[in-house]
Amino acid sequence: MTVQDWFEKRKEAQIQRRALEARVEIEANPDLWTKCVHCNAQLLKKDIEDNYMVCPVCDYHFRVNARKRIEQLFDEGSFEEMFDNIKPTDPLDFSDTESYKDRVAKAQEKTGLNDAVVTGIGSIEGHRTAVAVMDFDFMGGSMGSVVGEKVTRIIEKAIELRLPVIAVTSSGGARMQESALSLMQMAKTSCACARLDEAGLLYINLITDPTFGGVTASFGTLGDIIIAEQGARVGFAGRRVIEQTIRQKLPADFQTAEYLMKYGQVDVVSARKDLRNVLSNILSMHETREEVCQ
Repeated sequence: MTVQDWFEKRKEAQIQRRALEARVEIEANPDLWTKCVHCNAQLLKKDIEDNYMVCPVCDYHFRVNARKRIEQLFDEGSFEEMFDNIKPTDPLDFSDTESYKDRVAKAQEKTGLNDAVVTGIGSIEGHRTAVAVMDFDFMGGSMGSVVGEKVTRIIEKAIELRLPVIAVTSSGGARMQESALSLMQMAKTSCACARLDEAGLLYINLITDPTFGGVTASFGTLGDIIIAEQGARVGFAGRRVIEQTIRQKLPADFQTAEYLMKYGQVDVVSARKDLRNVLSNILSMHETREEVCQ
């Protein structure tokens, strides 16, 4: 055995020992570790949290809930929640494999929210704005009567206070358990967006992964400026449904933020760590324009 072979063998043994030590540590402390769903890297949860819930290895953006999103975007202590007392009912007494009431109760217990959107007013780098932030953890971020009502109310409050509006979307679409009542929220929120436009106020869409269905087809894409988070999947129908309908294979990056940017359907694609600065800059430019107009 040559000296070089000896060093190579020793190096390989060290790598195997470290891998074994890492596995032992992961098995001993499973709550401290998680696996990236994109690159399969074993990561400390704290490392991901410190990196805006983004994988430090492959840059995959993990989904974040509404509270975490507000924490990341807004000035500390500036966010004031509004309309949090509005709760869903079961007007159709709907039941499939489980009653709608039970599904809602489980989602409320899981998320600590009354429904799939958090609305309120806060500041981003000192720029005051109204916001609606959807939470995919609550029944897939589905839009029912409560989501439509809260989004409409926060837009009306913004018109009253002359504030810009940011809608942060993450949704699978309309909530089937409310049937036509859910679909009516598309028209309701779209009309609210039209009134905001007539009032001459800025409306920003921040599209996050995933945003589909009735939310995409209504208030989710009606903004003056549409920002998509890096890697977000956006569309109306899902990829599989489209492929089965047109009987063609779609591009690998179809319905991603980058694909939509390429074809002019969004204005900005931003990494999560840059979103706060992007929004602050847009709000700042808007405030400057308002001052000039006055």
